[in-house]
Amino acid sequence: MPLPRLRSLPVWQQDGLIALATWLIGFLVYATGVHRLVTAYDHAPLGVRLLELSALCGLELLRRRVPLALVLATVVLAVDVRLGPSLPVMIVYTDFLYAATLYGSRRTSRVMIGLAAVAVVGVLAAMLVIAKEWRTAVLAAVGVLPFVITPVWWAANVRQQRDIAETERANAGQLAKIAELDRRAAVAAERGRMARDLHDVIAGHLSAIAIQSEAALSLPDPKLAKAVLESVRENSVSALEEMRAMIGLLKADGGAAETTAPARLADLAKLVESARASGLEVHVESTVDSRVPLPAAVDLTAYRIAQEALTNAAKHAPGGRVDVAVHCLDGVLAVEVRNDVRTPLPAAGSGTGLLNMRERADAVGGDLTAGPADGGWLVRAELPTGGAL
Repeated sequence: MPLPRLRSLPVWQQDGLIALATWLIGFLVYATGVHRLVTAYDHAPLGVRLLELSALCGLELLRRRVPLALVLATVVLAVDVRLGPSLPVMIVYTDFLYAATLYGSRRTSRVMIGLAAVAVVGVLAAMLVIAKEWRTAVLAAVGVLPFVITPVWWAANVRQQRDIAETERANAGQLAKIAELDRRAAVAAERGRMARDLHDVIAGHLSAIAIQSEAALSLPDPKLAKAVLESVRENSVSALEEMRAMIGLLKADGGAAETTAPARLADLAKLVESARASGLEVHVESTVDSRVPLPAAVDLTAYRIAQEALTNAAKHAPGGRVDVAVHCLDGVLAVEVRNDVRTPLPAAGSGTGLLNMRERADAVGGDLTAGPADGGWLVRAELPTGGAL
């Protein structure tokens, strides 16, 4: 059965295992007498040394309690030094220096680094006073160095790496949140675009069909009624074609050829004929050369704005006059749809149609205004062509 990893154990079990392993190693050092070979001043009885070792290892259970554990361990070390420095006790004490630097607060960690430096200087000064010979003092300081500087430096390095890892994890979490927010925004934007396209594709044609059907029912002339019904059929077919194109675009994967809606400003004549079949008197003025291609986004946007404006005119001003003007000057395509008013108009900016037109204009960097003008209603869009014309 594999042994569990130390880090997967609870903290108190980790510290307990560390304390037990430390005591066993210290006991072996004392039992073999190795400590007397390293430290010439160690002449205390073995029982006293084992008592010090047991007290210090017992305090290992509190090693993460800073500074309590370090203070109590320092008391034991002071007793040990008073009896004669003992190698196992000094080695165990380094773990308390390590734990205080690693698990203490940031301020405690900085203090420990400073105390370690001061301790080395203090030991060097004390040895100079005691030994009265600088070589002996330097050798003594070098002997103390691994027991003071090494654990503090090691813990400070581990703490720095841990803080860097925590910062990176926090940054990764923030990036994940930002990516999720971006994804949601992209989904919301795509849903808005799809809703706008569905409105433009379906609402315009169905509105024209409804108006033309109503007109056909009231026409006494069979020939005229037939012409209106033909326009109804044309609108129905166009709506189905555009719906199929949109469904194909939604179903297409990344490697398939994109399917785009066929609507373009060059097809404005079809919109005009449909509007006339609905009973509107439509006049068109265009200075745009159909042979010079417009940017695809601007071309589609201009067509959709004209389509929605004509649909709104058929709804709110049936049988009235509509003037459509399309001009391009200084890199700006201007689309104007003006109609007289036969019924009360909605407030400016209300309704899905006007909102969709504004969103379409904004999407290509243009601007759209809609509101009362000269006793009628004016929709004007200015769309930048990027110097296409």
